[in-house]
Amino acid sequence: MKNYTLLLAFLFLVWSSCDSSNRSLSLNSQDELKLWYDQPANNWNEALPLGNGRLGVMVFGTPGREILQLNEETVWGGEPGNNIVPEFRSILGEVRGLVFEGKYKEAQELANLEIPRQIKPGRNYGMPYQTIGNLYIDFPGHEEFTDYYRDLDIANAVGHVNYQVNGVAFERQIFTSLVDDVVILKLKSSEKGKLTFNLGADSPQNVFQVSTEGDRLILSGTSGDFEGKKGKVEYQTLVQILPTGGNKFADDRSIGIENADEALVLISTGTNFKNYQDIAADPYQAAKTKLEAALKIPYQMALEQHVQKYRSFFDRVSLDLGTTDAVGKPTDLRLKEFAQAEDPALVSLYFQFGRYLLISSSQPGGQPANLQGIWNDKVSPPWDSKYTVNINTEMNYWPAEVTNLSEMHEPLFSMLEDLSVSGQESAKQMYGVRGWNIHHNTDIWRISGPVDGAFYGLWPMGGSWLSQHLWQHYQYSGDRDFLEKYYPVLKGAALFLIDVLQQEPENEWMVVVPSMSPENSHQSGVSIAAGTTMDNQLTFDVLSNFIQASDVLGRDGDLAKEAKVKLQQLPPMQVGEWGQLQEWMHDWDRPSDRHRHVSHLYGLYPSNQISPFQHPELFAAAKTSLLARGDKSTGWSMGWKVNLWARLLDGEKALQLIHEQLRPAITEEGESGGTYPNLLDAHPPFQIDGNFGCTSGIAEMLVQSHDGAVHLLPAIPEAWGRGSVKGLRLRGGFEIESMSWENGKVTGLRIISRLGGILRLRSPNELHTKNVELQQASGDNPNPFYKIAEIKKPLASIKASLQSAKIPETSLYEIQTVKGKSYGFTVK
Repeated sequence: MKNYTLLLAFLFLVWSSCDSSNRSLSLNSQDELKLWYDQPANNWNEALPLGNGRLGVMVFGTPGREILQLNEETVWGGEPGNNIVPEFRSILGEVRGLVFEGKYKEAQELANLEIPRQIKPGRNYGMPYQTIGNLYIDFPGHEEFTDYYRDLDIANAVGHVNYQVNGVAFERQIFTSLVDDVVILKLKSSEKGKLTFNLGADSPQNVFQVSTEGDRLILSGTSGDFEGKKGKVEYQTLVQILPTGGNKFADDRSIGIENADEALVLISTGTNFKNYQDIAADPYQAAKTKLEAALKIPYQMALEQHVQKYRSFFDRVSLDLGTTDAVGKPTDLRLKEFAQAEDPALVSLYFQFGRYLLISSSQPGGQPANLQGIWNDKVSPPWDSKYTVNINTEMNYWPAEVTNLSEMHEPLFSMLEDLSVSGQESAKQMYGVRGWNIHHNTDIWRISGPVDGAFYGLWPMGGSWLSQHLWQHYQYSGDRDFLEKYYPVLKGAALFLIDVLQQEPENEWMVVVPSMSPENSHQSGVSIAAGTTMDNQLTFDVLSNFIQASDVLGRDGDLAKEAKVKLQQLPPMQVGEWGQLQEWMHDWDRPSDRHRHVSHLYGLYPSNQISPFQHPELFAAAKTSLLARGDKSTGWSMGWKVNLWARLLDGEKALQLIHEQLRPAITEEGESGGTYPNLLDAHPPFQIDGNFGCTSGIAEMLVQSHDGAVHLLPAIPEAWGRGSVKGLRLRGGFEIESMSWENGKVTGLRIISRLGGILRLRSPNELHTKNVELQQASGDNPNPFYKIAEIKKPLASIKASLQSAKIPETSLYEIQTVKGKSYGFTVK
């Protein structure tokens, strides 16, 4: 043992002397990219998620009874149909008049007559995402076990369970195939003839049936009724066992094997869902076709093909933030100890876990990741697990472009096409205008009307925010064909705002009314207002994006001119009396407000309307607002704040928020945030957007490309003293081929140019190149993907002095690049 310890010490010294690129390879090995535990899951928040975009499974890993909780992305309550409130149009003018008279409470009460919190007959507030049910695999005699281990290998998207019973080793390996579109579980014992189990199923759905057909188990059911809508999504899950040795058996409600050497369990699910308007597919035939195709594929081939496809996405990005002895501990223990001991490798793991979750819950051709991705064990989950589009759905996709998972963005784009159709009903029938819009929620049926009463639901800007993802993708990819395809969606979003803007009487600005700053109140119990800061920022972006798209494609010149006029009539951002960025058109902000939404900071992130270099007054005001709002909040809110502090160029504060995020969640209710043992984010309860938000925030700490240049290490904390990253994508088609750093300075850099054009770099230290001219840069970046928003000078009514922006000194360079060429930089 002593010699073994000395050998480990020697190897550690050798490893420590390696350069950052070698350390990166070490830290991206399988062992470093695993969530692992030395005990089974006691509850759902300890189970481990696997998914292929369409199918989701939570694996508990209990030796005596394995639980596989199943989901399929189209199993939602209800049936096709919208939730428009056409009666609202008859009172719209009166509501606007009351708002402009300052009678906000009266305006909200009037709106509630048509948009009440209580459900009216024939209407709904959106349908819930629902579970299929559970498969149970009972292993007689396995209740007493030793040498237990389970993991989720996110480098390969495969889960494992290992343990011993009476000296016999048992293994389970499970994955949700990205190629064959079924769940595949391999069971194995170290001694022949020792594998015996019985497989059954149940469901919390009111309408379900468990049966057998030969040696196949069938779990069939129908999604639940909800808020007056009949559940009409039908599903069929087929399960088949392929044993090696032993005997099969079956009864009316279960199947199993006895005395086998090993076995495969294949699980296939189909539903009757075709699209948001059509549920006429054959669920049994869909499940059967996939199952029978998968049965023909040898296990090792199925596994290799799945891993190969998964790694074609996952391996694009690696991150090394350093390591400590904590990497040898179970993940739940690392989470408990994270607040007391530095564990930068846990941050890297959490970053990559976010990418794993996006690959696993959002695949091309499917549905977007919902409030819980695709993992939900209830028929009535918190917040219906639907699409909340006043922050949460957007946050799910913040990592998509920057962490090199652009394909995972496609389901959201597809949903936007649908919403641009269903949202025309809302725009026309509720507001009497052209274009399309949705409010703060939608679901698989693409509802576009208001949800949850006027206080929460009378926010008509959900489509405006979602449409930003189309423009962001174009900025990263430069894909003109993509812009052509989705131009009508961008145009429709702009048309809605061009028509719906109203002139307010005090300053004659053009504003959205009625609206709100999402979910926050400016007086007790009242949210309804006009010209909120977030609405103004969103309108600015929608119109600006449309104008640029119109110019690129040479279309709709007259409409673009009209949009330019509206842009000039929008309210400027304003600085309030205590130095804050105002959340509303009037100076109503309370320094004591700790609300989870920080909607008025949308202009800082994810937008690019507040720059330390272009708008220092707004930059300082945004910082004042964020400091006042505080740190601890819901998980997703803290994930947003990581991004905001990164944009404020404060790596220490961003890391502090990561620490707040990566602490054990101790409750199932409230707004305490935190992380569950399986590393899923807690509101609480579970919401996946916090995972995605924190992943994008870590990327923002390493590199930013929104503010006229590629900004290297803009918010690197002291604790990440040495590290490296590769694969992060940048606007304009650039990509970090590799970057290393030490003590906040770049030590190595290589960037590939996918589109060509000017590459402008902002660096904390001097950069040099060989054989290519690297120039000092100034003025506007001529690269069209790096255009900086022309923001009106802020209006200020400041009694308290503004905090200093404390902008770090940087060097600014630029280089002319050629499409497809890679550029290396040396440092001084």
